[in-house]
Amino acid sequence: MDAVRILESSAALTWECDDEADVLYISEGQPRPAITVDLGEGVLARLDAMGREVVGITVLGLRARLLEGLGHRQ
Repeated sequence: MDAVRILESSAALTWECDDEADVLYISEGQPRPAITVDLGEGVLARLDAMGREVVGITVLGLRARLLEGLGHRQ
């Protein structure tokens, strides 16, 4: 199996939080078309078109997870 590079580019990481959908998007540089791989438990990895480099991470339900982790109930 070939190695997968994980956010190794010199491009700055960018992030966007969609409060309404409760989703955090982290991208290497500007977001771009990618293949999405479900890592489970609401975490998605986005790989370049060749599937050899992780170019982004998506976390679903971030606010709910943080509140739960801090012992708060919604």
